[in-house]
Amino acid sequence: MEALYAIATGILTACGLYLTLRGRTFPVVVGLTLLSYAVNLFLFSMGGLTTNGAVLISDAAKQAVDYADPLPQALVLTAIVIGFAMTAFVVILAMRARSEVGNDHVDGKKDDHE
Repeated sequence: MEALYAIATGILTACGLYLTLRGRTFPVVVGLTLLSYAVNLFLFSMGGLTTNGAVLISDAAKQAVDYADPLPQALVLTAIVIGFAMTAFVVILAMRARSEVGNDHVDGKKDDHE
């Protein structure tokens, strides 16, 4: 299962970097979103993957019981909310730049072949 998480994180990171380096604003926004998903998956996997782990620990079962660590889950939930707000802001910023500049290139210049 750890290999699947590592492969998925690598693919999301590679696709996110590729799209972030594109010349248009929409692929840049999608690339930043994919990078955000890759970071969320990385944070979630850093907590360790436990199967059949107890969510709550009772007083009687405090011996060597495998339990789910809530900190990575809280970090990922916070990162999802921040990532959603960042994506909404960047989309609005890209729409504003498109309306003011007249094209959707990152540097504001038109293509030579147009």
